[in-house]
Amino acid sequence: MARPKVRLHNVNVGKLLQQRFVNSVNDLAYALGAEAGDEAFVEEYSTDRSAAAVIVPTEAQARDGVLTRAAAALGLEVRAKP
Repeated sequence: MARPKVRLHNVNVGKLLQQRFVNSVNDLAYALGAEAGDEAFVEEYSTDRSAAAVIVPTEAQARDGVLTRAAAALGLEVRAKP
């Protein structure tokens, strides 16, 4: 039996990554921001895919690890950059 060939249409894959998951990405970012506390804020943006940044004061992260703790509370894996 011949193996089927799969060819991705990059434009459509890009649209899917930009549009389909935007609500999921933003919902998770806002949940993380709420868990991190009152000083956290969320910035929505998109590049070639949907994205969001959760920003906390540097001192709060350095002293208390607020963002790391918030991510762990939501069951997210936190790893150091390689």
